[in-house]
Amino acid sequence: MHAYVGEVIDLTDPSLNRLNSLSPEDARARVNSGNPEAVREIDGSFAIVAQDGNAVRIARSLDRPIRFFLAKKVAGPALVVADRIDAIRGWLAANGFAGQFHPSYTRMVPAHYITTIRLVGCPDPSPSYERFVVPRPGSLPADVGAIGRAYIGALYNEAASWLRRLPAGSPVGVAFSGGIDSGAVFLTIAHAMRSMAMPLGALKAFVLDAGDGPDLEQAREFMRSVDMELFLEPIEAPTGALDVDEVIRITEDYKALDVECAAVSLALMRGVHERYPDWRFIADGDGGDENMKDYPIEENAELTIRSVVNNPLLYQEGWGVGTMKHSLTYSGGLSRSYVRTSATASHLGFERFSPFTRPALVEIAGSIPWDTLTGYDTDRLYALKGEIVAAGVRALTGVEMPVYEKRRFQHGAMSAAAMRAALPWTESDYRRRFLAMYA
Repeated sequence: MHAYVGEVIDLTDPSLNRLNSLSPEDARARVNSGNPEAVREIDGSFAIVAQDGNAVRIARSLDRPIRFFLAKKVAGPALVVADRIDAIRGWLAANGFAGQFHPSYTRMVPAHYITTIRLVGCPDPSPSYERFVVPRPGSLPADVGAIGRAYIGALYNEAASWLRRLPAGSPVGVAFSGGIDSGAVFLTIAHAMRSMAMPLGALKAFVLDAGDGPDLEQAREFMRSVDMELFLEPIEAPTGALDVDEVIRITEDYKALDVECAAVSLALMRGVHERYPDWRFIADGDGGDENMKDYPIEENAELTIRSVVNNPLLYQEGWGVGTMKHSLTYSGGLSRSYVRTSATASHLGFERFSPFTRPALVEIAGSIPWDTLTGYDTDRLYALKGEIVAAGVRALTGVEMPVYEKRRFQHGAMSAAAMRAALPWTESDYRRRFLAMYA
């Protein structure tokens, strides 16, 4: 039998890992073990590739989308792992394998799983997956106050860990709309900074003003109500500055809502960068809607109240690994769409952080007894997020946080009419533009 030689080309940048308690070597050894309990104990933001003979194991946190591609060489398979599709394409072109490339042949590593790939030659087996973030539906009490204390308490722990890792004196920004998630993140970070005797003068809440969006006034109302208006800083961005081809190139995706969200996220990051060229650290509330199931079910014909309530990580992971609707190329849910945040930030040199993407908060959210608390009533589901988060913030900080009706980020930065005028295309149009980049 021919002895295939498997090669692993790891193009990920280890310096991007943010590990709170383990060394890089310890974290890699845990991934290499294939033990989900050991991987779950990796605290922080990470994307780790480990190899043991012909077995390659990859694990990542929700906020670190990475991909792989299996190239065919005469000597055996070559597994290329990278943060981006264009990095994989570049390596293949530089090493004589450009003819093997197509973007749909790349695979996104799903968040919350150890992905194991065996480099054994032809035919290649499919990867196997083992979950290391495990929700326990219904294990929390049906008590909004208790859930809020657990959820925002975990948010505080993650925010404090993040602040401790920052270089001394670093200014801290929060991408802010006055909504429930960014509001909770801002108030919790401010509380943590006070508790850690960090100067609050280094804190700002950046709100995007694209001309006629409702977020600016909402953000002002929020800050006035908590007596912190001096921390708010509007960032102006004309709608004509939105370049859809640039957004698709940066995010390497074509889902319409994510393209819109990424466009305004890029506008905000660019505005901050132009005003403060040395600013690096930005926190946000991305993932809060997913954790608290706060999306309008009626806008998605595939969903029902029962499918949302009975799938603990539907919005974080999509329909799930191994299901008919799971995309191997793109994963699902926030596991796929987090590029709208991570790619737009890294493109301009920012390091973004959302405590809502951390396993502790994801697991708490996935352990809420949604069926009992909602009774499968849609209006009750939509109200729960504000009640839970406000109760937790009140318990932690003593602040009565205002709660406003949910609105997507892109629909707060500018009016719906302005968004349609700036980005009038359909998902099919975006997909054609995406594929044209590889023609």
